[in-house]
Amino acid sequence: MSLKEQITEDMKTAMRAKDSVRLGTIRLLQAAMKQKEVDERTTLDDAAIVAIVDKLIKQRKDSITAFEGAGRQDLADQEKAELAVLQVYLPARLSAQEISAAVQAIVAELGVRSPADMGKVMGVVKTRLAGKADMGLVSAAVKAALAP
Repeated sequence: MSLKEQITEDMKTAMRAKDSVRLGTIRLLQAAMKQKEVDERTTLDDAAIVAIVDKLIKQRKDSITAFEGAGRQDLADQEKAELAVLQVYLPARLSAQEISAAVQAIVAELGVRSPADMGKVMGVVKTRLAGKADMGLVSAAVKAALAP
């Protein structure tokens, strides 16, 4: 079953269970997926859906930080509930050690040494680790690997 089909089935299940938080979050995800399909005039594969989920998760994390900073715990809790629903659709993430090892291998493969080459390394890393790792951790690992 593709990720798109799983999301649709989960939406039906949430409707039957009258789980409004889960249903609203899945509808939001489906709207983002549909928008991407319409904009690019294509059908999304699992990798593209994971990228959308990643983007929505990053938005939720940013919102949680902003709401907690403003003292709006009620809104932060709502965002946390949505975050939990979205994380179900991500594949298993690599650990920090696995990310570091992958980055070291890519740096060695490219033969780069200086922080000025970060763009080259990030381009390769993004294609190989897309959907498998938190890009914030990946960026930190690349910076550490290229540090003088």
